Amino acid sequence: MSQSRAHYQYFLDLFRTENSKDHERALRFIEQNWNPSFEIYALESLYFLNQPKSKLKLLLLLQKSSGQNIAYDYNAWFEYLWNKPENYNTDYYQFKAILHRSIDFRFADYFLGRSDQSEIRLDEVRWGGVKQDGIPPLRNPQMISASEADYLDDNNVVFGISINGDARAYPKRILAWHEMFTDTVGGVPVAGVYCTLCGTVILYKTQYEGTQYNFGTSGFLYRSNKLMYDQKTQSLWNTLWGRPVIGPMVGQDIQLEYLNVVTTTWKQWKQMHPDTQVLSTHTGHRRDYGEGVAYKDYFATDELMFNIPQNDRRLRNKQEILAFRDPLNTEEVIAIPSKFLKRNRIYSLDYNGENLTIFTDKSGAHRVYRTQGVSFKEYNKTDGAIDSSGNYWTLYEDQIYNEFTGESLAVMPAHNAFWIGFKAAFPNTKLIK
Repeated sequence: MSQSRAHYQYFLDLFRTENSKDHERALRFIEQNWNPSFEIYALESLYFLNQPKSKLKLLLLLQKSSGQNIAYDYNAWFEYLWNKPENYNTDYYQFKAILHRSIDFRFADYFLGRSDQSEIRLDEVRWGGVKQDGIPPLRNPQMISASEADYLDDNNVVFGISINGDARAYPKRILAWHEMFTDTVGGVPVAGVYCTLCGTVILYKTQYEGTQYNFGTSGFLYRSNKLMYDQKTQSLWNTLWGRPVIGPMVGQDIQLEYLNVVTTTWKQWKQMHPDTQVLSTHTGHRRDYGEGVAYKDYFATDELMFNIPQNDRRLRNKQEILAFRDPLNTEEVIAIPSKFLKRNRIYSLDYNGENLTIFTDKSGAHRVYRTQGVSFKEYNKTDGAIDSSGNYWTLYEDQIYNEFTGESLAVMPAHNAFWIGFKAAFPNTKLIK
């Protein structure tokens, strides 16, 4: 073997052949030329390597060189790496592309030649176990009326959206199998992305400055958050940030506008929106769409499937929070536990120079409005509130409306999430509890 080859090629030799002598030569070169930047190559090679003897030798080499007594606990190894300064060169993009293209040839496009088109640590980008769109998005899915949705029980969880009066309900029991839908709602092209691992559905306008972006599921994660891709450039986009993080779209100052999503029950949503449409179970895919079937084991515990650099122990990993940030000024990010808001059905706070009021209805759904100092004293836990002057206001998905004066106050887009995934995406999140 020529030592003029890039070092990462020797790690790839472990996958190119099953010949034990070739493996021994590759491992000998890696040991003799070891430097700390090899740690990520070794770790990702271990994750996929199926040759027991070579795998053990590589593990022992990684343990000896790093001083870490970790066996095949990959989450522990990644946590060890992520809590050190990043230590890899541009070759790592090549290595990651070649290593993963054996799973799906399209994966190579995410990383090849993109070392100068990235704003996140590449070693924090992990394969999630599926091919591109292996969890199939629902594109222009069939919708039915509320009266036709006999498959739903009143207590089933739905994610509700309303755009320009077009109300839609997306049951968790369906969306958890697909994790994304793309559609036109109220005349607006949107993508709803369900990151099941971080417990959030976030809704984006998919047009930005005249360009329409068509998104899919990349198959990769960043800090336990789903990464989308756009079909035209194969750039990777952070789901919670709404912007590209690897690929040619990086650096173009793109920030998708996100819209309001309400997590509620089917009974409560259809009561407030009797004309709502709802997803049909005729999705074109064969799945068990029973309530609580998808991700049953994951949702049942506080354990993570994919870890993050550091856990914030102020809340449990999967404790539900309400999260929001101003779409035009995303620097200040707020998280409030749903349990806290259920104890404080009317909660007022100052945020980013304005007054907000959060109403939590009897289903546990939260709605946030820019109330501009209007103080509320009563709330019927559904769709009506009375202010301190005795005026009655009606809650809609896009506004709260004063029935006496005709004044309306706009909604602040918000969504529910698990604490751990949201905090990992926004480390400077302000927690109110």
